[in-house]
Amino acid sequence: MPPALLNAQPLYDHLQSLQHHDWAAALSQQTAAAVAPGRNGHLPLWTETWDRLPDCPDARIHTVDAAVAVTGTLSPADDNALPALLKTLHPWRKGPFRFFNTLIDTEWRSNLKWDRLARSIDFRGCHVVDVGCGNGYYGWRMLEAGASLVLGLDPFLLYVMQFEFLRRYAPRNTPHFLLPLADDALANAPALFDIAVSMGVLYHRTSPIEHLQLLWNTLRPGGRLVLETLVVEGGPETVLVPPGRYAKMRNVWFIPSVDLLIRWLLRTGFRHPELLDVSITTTHEQRSTDWMTFESLPDFLHPTDPTQTIEGCPAPRRALLTATR
Repeated sequence: MPPALLNAQPLYDHLQSLQHHDWAAALSQQTAAAVAPGRNGHLPLWTETWDRLPDCPDARIHTVDAAVAVTGTLSPADDNALPALLKTLHPWRKGPFRFFNTLIDTEWRSNLKWDRLARSIDFRGCHVVDVGCGNGYYGWRMLEAGASLVLGLDPFLLYVMQFEFLRRYAPRNTPHFLLPLADDALANAPALFDIAVSMGVLYHRTSPIEHLQLLWNTLRPGGRLVLETLVVEGGPETVLVPPGRYAKMRNVWFIPSVDLLIRWLLRTGFRHPELLDVSITTTHEQRSTDWMTFESLPDFLHPTDPTQTIEGCPAPRRALLTATR
């Protein structure tokens, strides 16, 4: 593996400078295990493709028309070769991204969720941990919004490699890292983060309370949680436990009402919970594209009643909340 790929040493050095030696060592060991030979059969191809990406000395990463974009000077031949290289990482779910003249129209128009979030959260000068961060789209937006450090965690190596394709064009000292780990990597984390972000994760957890406790533990006193998750309508006793799949997803366990979600937050020690937004997920925000050709939201909804999933459960409704440690 090229030495610049999956290099989080600057993160570990930063943690050690803050006297968090044990956690830095644990993250390093867990990351090495996650990318060990044989853990993912696609990793050699992805690594080879990363190595074939064209160099661009004047590359810059910034937001262009809602896309996290790499801009700079490429030869026409290099620019024309990019789409085939980038499609080795299909499916692209979170975005959009732009690599020079190649627009990656992802399954999710994640800029819409970002807009709902950015209206209420000030990232300036903050250390941020983003759990279940996907390919790092939101992390790049947080960094541009002024975050001083963004640590993303996601166990899916495909998403980690999508992040690494973009980070290849970032300055060496860019304080944005994505480790191939899940929320259990926070079990011994120090309380050093100003903002802990969990979006689209809670309903995948068999123990949502444990997930919230892990997030609480990572925050410094006065730190802020940003939580986005599926919810259902109802009162403080309402929770949907799907009998099988939910919107064709196998790993959905608990979908609470907003009132019950607030109760969970209070029970796990958070203060001042605040509901920022509730939105029905529509095909304007989630759909199949040339960069994600598998089934998407239209295939997950009931064919004659879009207020229900194909299994007959309430259709996806998402709430965005914040709370304070």
